[in-house]
Amino acid sequence: MTRGGRLGRLAAGQAVRGVGTRLSMIGRPEQARRILAQRSALQTAQQAVTVLGGMKGAAMKLGQMLSVLDVDLVPESHRELFRAKLAELRDRAPEIPFARMRTVIEGDLGPMARVFADFDETAIAAASIGQVYRATLRDGRSVAVKVKYPGVDAAVDADMRNLAWFAKLWKSVLPTAADTAVLDEIARNITAELDYPREARTQHRIAQRYRGHPLIVVPDVVGEYCGRHVLVSEFVRGVPFQQIQQLPDSDRNDVGELIYRFYISSLFSDHEFCGDPHPGNVLLATDGRVCFVDFGLFHTMDPVHVEVERTCLRAACEYRADDLYREWVGRGIVDPGAGVTPRECLEYVWAAAGWHLLDEELAITPELATSAVVLAVDPRQSDFRGLRRQLLPPEHVFSRRADLFTFAALGQLRTSNNWHRIAREWMYGEPAHTEIGTTIAQWRARLGR
Repeated sequence: MTRGGRLGRLAAGQAVRGVGTRLSMIGRPEQARRILAQRSALQTAQQAVTVLGGMKGAAMKLGQMLSVLDVDLVPESHRELFRAKLAELRDRAPEIPFARMRTVIEGDLGPMARVFADFDETAIAAASIGQVYRATLRDGRSVAVKVKYPGVDAAVDADMRNLAWFAKLWKSVLPTAADTAVLDEIARNITAELDYPREARTQHRIAQRYRGHPLIVVPDVVGEYCGRHVLVSEFVRGVPFQQIQQLPDSDRNDVGELIYRFYISSLFSDHEFCGDPHPGNVLLATDGRVCFVDFGLFHTMDPVHVEVERTCLRAACEYRADDLYREWVGRGIVDPGAGVTPRECLEYVWAAAGWHLLDEELAITPELATSAVVLAVDPRQSDFRGLRRQLLPPEHVFSRRADLFTFAALGQLRTSNNWHRIAREWMYGEPAHTEIGTTIAQWRARLGR
C-alpha cells in the first residue's frame, strides 16, 4: 500500500504541476515562460528521481526506461534537462548506507575480512536492484561487488502486486503504454533480476564466449564469492556512457556498431540476448574495447521464434506485404477480421523497425528513437490506428523491448551507420560489410565458431 501510494502521488503530482505551470504562463512574456517551463521540467525530474530511486526495484526500473526517451512530460525545449536529471537513475541512484549493505554482504560471504583485502565503502554505481562497490580480494584481484538492497525482494513483489499503479503512471507518460503485454513483460522479467545465482551462471557463460574478443569485453564472475544476494565479478576499468557521448563522431559510431552487434545481432546468431540495453550497462574500457555489464535480464529464445522474427523482417525488407500479413495472421498478431491491410502491416514494420531495413546511412537521434518506441507501444496514437487490435505474442515481447531500447540507447549516443548492412549478416547470412564486422568474423574463424 505504501509503495503503490507513492507511485500514485507521483503521477498525481505530475498532472497537477502540469496544469499549474500552464496556468501560470498565461499572460507572461516569453522569457518568463521559458523559465517556468524549465523549472517545471526540473521539478518533475527531481521528484521522479527521488520517488522512483528511493523505491528501488521495479519502480526504479521504470524510471531507468524513461531516461532514454524524449517522453512528453515536459516542453520539448527542456526535455534534455529532464532526461539528464532522470539519467541519474541509471548509475547514480540514491544510495543505501554501507552499514546496511555490509549486513547483506556478510550474510552471504561471512566476515568481509576473510574475503577482501580492501573494500571501498562508497558505491560506484547504484541501480534498481542493488549497489556496486569496488574491492580487492585477498589474492590481489580487483573486483566489482554487486549487492542487493535489503528487502528488495519484498519490494519487487509489492510492485508486481501494484501493477494497477504502474498502469496509471505509464498511462500519464505514454497514453496507452499500459497494455497488458507490456505489464506482463515487466512482471515476468523484473523478478529474474533478483536471482543472483542465475545471473552469475549466465554472466560466466557469456564472459567465456567473449574471452579474448578483440573489441568487446564481458567481465567474468568470481564464482566462489557469488551468493543469493551478492555477485562478485572482475573489475573493468573504463569510462561511463556519459563520457562516451563526448567522443568524436567516428569513435561514437564504432561504439554504436558494437552496441548493435551485442544487443541485436546476438539474438539471431546465438538465439539469446541481453534484455537490458540501457546506457548504464555500457562502458568504454581503458584498452579500447566496449564493456557490457549486468546480465540479470538475459533471455534465451526458441530458435523457432527467432526464425519468425527473421522471416517477418525479410518480408518487410523485400516489400512482400502479403507474406508479412499472412505470417502475422498465422501467429495471431493480427485479427483477420480487424480490417488491417497487408500494406498497413508493411508500413508499420518500416516505421517501427525500419532502421534495420533502410539501406543507407542513418543518424539515430533521441527524437527518432523515441518516435519508434512510442509507435511500437502505441500505434493508436499514429497513422496506424487500424493495428489497435494487434497482439504481440508473449514469446516476442522481450526481444522487441530489447530492440527498441537498443535503438533508444543509440539515440542517446547520436551515432550513425548503415545499420541494414550490419543486419544483412543475420538477416541473410551475408559476409561482414564493415571493418568491425570483418575483425569479429576473423576472430570467430580462428576459434572455429
